[in-house]
Amino acid sequence: MTGRWVSVEPERLAGWLERFTASHGGVSSSTVDPAAVVVSAADGTVAECRVPFPPLRVDPSDPYGGLVAHALVDRRVGVLLVRLGGHAAGVFDGTRLVASKVGSRQVHGRSAAGGQSQQRFARRREGQVRIALVAAADVAAAVLLPSVSTLDAVVLGGDRRAVDAVLADPRLTPLRPLVVGSRVEVPDPRLKVLEQTPRLFRATRIRVDPASDPATLDT
Repeated sequence: MTGRWVSVEPERLAGWLERFTASHGGVSSSTVDPAAVVVSAADGTVAECRVPFPPLRVDPSDPYGGLVAHALVDRRVGVLLVRLGGHAAGVFDGTRLVASKVGSRQVHGRSAAGGQSQQRFARRREGQVRIALVAAADVAAAVLLPSVSTLDAVVLGGDRRAVDAVLADPRLTPLRPLVVGSRVEVPDPRLKVLEQTPRLFRATRIRVDPASDPATLDT
């Protein structure tokens, strides 16, 4: 099944679902499980809602299984953002950032030169990458580990390989079982970027198939 994706913040989710059903002739059926709520409209359009912070405790009395109430819950969330050369870690109570630290380390781009010069450059860059990843792990340990027993989840963002390398640090083992959701897409981690992540990790990702009039589905 193909379609287009939209991200809907918790405070707008009920209205989005109302507009979706009204625009497509009402709900013909819905299926609910702990990971997704699939709403099929009368005209054949389908909205597959991925549950944020699964599992969803299904409410059989609610047409959407309690998805809206689940999305609106305030959670204590740790965030780790890593790109080569920059990193940030923070703890959020709901949308409020209560602890954070950001940092950067220089990592040169790849060289187009050849021969021994390229080899020396590659070794230097590898050293810079190692230093940058260790620095990111240091920040994650300092900010997230003191709160690990109170966290509901950990959200990752940035470059996938860099994030995975940092999370592999043995000190961060307690964080791994708490990791949820897809990696959030962010530019170079800075404090402002970190502060804006709740709109990404709190949102419900919805795939609409087939695509309909964008004016009825704006997020």
